[in-house]
Amino acid sequence: MSHPHPELRLPPKLPQGGLRVTPLGGLGEIGRNMTVFEYDGRLLIVDCGVLFPEEEQPGIDLILPDFSSIRDRLDDIEGIVLTHGHEDHIGGVPFLLREKPDIPLIGSKLTLALIEAKLQEHRIRPYTFEVAEGHTERIGPFECEFVAVNHSIPDALAVAIRTPAGMVVHTGDFKMDQLPLDGRLTDLHAFARLSEEGIDLLLSDSTNAEVPGFVPPERDISNVLRQVFAGASKRIIVASFASHVHRIQQILDAAHEYGRRVAFVGRSMVRNMGIARDLGYLKVPPGLVVDVKTLDDLPEHEIVLVCTGSQGEPMAALSRMANRDHQIRIVQGDTVILASSLIPGNENAVYRVINGLTRWGANVIHKGNAKVHVSGHASAGELLYFYNICKPRNLMPVHGEWRHLRANAELGALTGVPHDRIVIAEDGVVVDLIEGKARIAGKVQAGYVYVDGLSVGDVGEPTLKDRKILGDEGIISVFVVLDTSTGKITGGPHIQARGSGIEDSAFSAVLPKVVEVLERSAQDGVVEAHQMQQLIRRTLGKWVSDTYRRRPMILPVVVEV
Repeated sequence: MSHPHPELRLPPKLPQGGLRVTPLGGLGEIGRNMTVFEYDGRLLIVDCGVLFPEEEQPGIDLILPDFSSIRDRLDDIEGIVLTHGHEDHIGGVPFLLREKPDIPLIGSKLTLALIEAKLQEHRIRPYTFEVAEGHTERIGPFECEFVAVNHSIPDALAVAIRTPAGMVVHTGDFKMDQLPLDGRLTDLHAFARLSEEGIDLLLSDSTNAEVPGFVPPERDISNVLRQVFAGASKRIIVASFASHVHRIQQILDAAHEYGRRVAFVGRSMVRNMGIARDLGYLKVPPGLVVDVKTLDDLPEHEIVLVCTGSQGEPMAALSRMANRDHQIRIVQGDTVILASSLIPGNENAVYRVINGLTRWGANVIHKGNAKVHVSGHASAGELLYFYNICKPRNLMPVHGEWRHLRANAELGALTGVPHDRIVIAEDGVVVDLIEGKARIAGKVQAGYVYVDGLSVGDVGEPTLKDRKILGDEGIISVFVVLDTSTGKITGGPHIQARGSGIEDSAFSAVLPKVVEVLERSAQDGVVEAHQMQQLIRRTLGKWVSDTYRRRPMILPVVVEV
């Protein structure tokens, strides 16, 4: 198995007749999925998603793929193929279209409807081209055939990309539910046909490669939900992804059976479920869904609320309910269902929300104590079955953390893919398919691009490091007025601390040391403000470390008069 090396450099020019594959997100992480294909100077992008921030990224709203490697080639992009409508596959599209709004978007009906609604909020009117399973479309030099796959959202597609260099199949996110709620199976017949033609490179979903066996059918959740609904005496509050149409359908069915009304809470939930209903993907009995404003007129045992926040996102509805920062107040006897999995890295945030809800008297049902979630990603048994059908000549695991990619590679090897034809890459690692063999050719920049409010890319790792220091250790500010002509201190030092746990009065012990250092510096003729600030920072920092074993941010301000 080949794998990236930290010393990889920029790749050479793509040889004539070769196909280049560059993942800009989704490898070594769950989210931010984006892959760029290049042939004969033209580019095709598959997915453009976002990654949601973790605790060590305070203040960040979203994390985008790094577009820098394609920024000067935007005119070469033939289109963006969107495999399905989850945020980790479409959430970055508005930010790429800000740079070139006329890049065509290719996807299924529901996927395009979801991205068009999102782009409307960004005031972008995209050029879209709808496709469906079984369709084959020529997109520049790329012939793309679309294949139905089953996932936790309707209308998901895999894509087979044909070029003279060979055929690449990108699965997108998929599983092989044999009893899907919408009757739309992963089209194994189509994959077998592609296998007969010859799959030169397979990019395969790795998320559940460590999990043995097969994913249970989505419909298995229905009986558990009925039991929860039957035993709930007050309100039922369900948290789910705002695009999990199949899961919401089962909630609606259970609510209808037990005589409850349903209200959607949260802008994205209301928007997405409205789209799914209008397009016929969500079947809603008349009178079942009501506006959240009418809930006060209903008895508690007839209410179901469906909201966002299943991953503990701080600004989502469920987190705000747990923190008593939402108009909907959790009361003793409410039932809360977290109908989703835990995305790696979100565990602490989710358990914090569960504890908050429990504190106010809610009965919290989650994956750990009831079968209220099944995954949307193929487990090891399904992947083995899939590889035996596809028989790829080269394999590149995608969509997963390092442990998932490695496990997926091992599965491929078990089914007969030669070890030297399995490529374990990471974001930015360039893979070339030349004369039927996939090889690592180099690496391009593919770091995190942070969205902070209206700022995109302006916040970097140094800023996040400062924010963590401020959050963990606090800040100490020092104010000094300096007469530059004499080098004398004419005001201060005044020291104030915030969030450091140190009382301002405690700094009287270090003030003489700060004054002594500054006066000695002035005697030596060193009165430049920046050098004075450095002296203050070192002196005060050493005293705080020696006295309190703390490392707060120290912000010296020297005013020259």
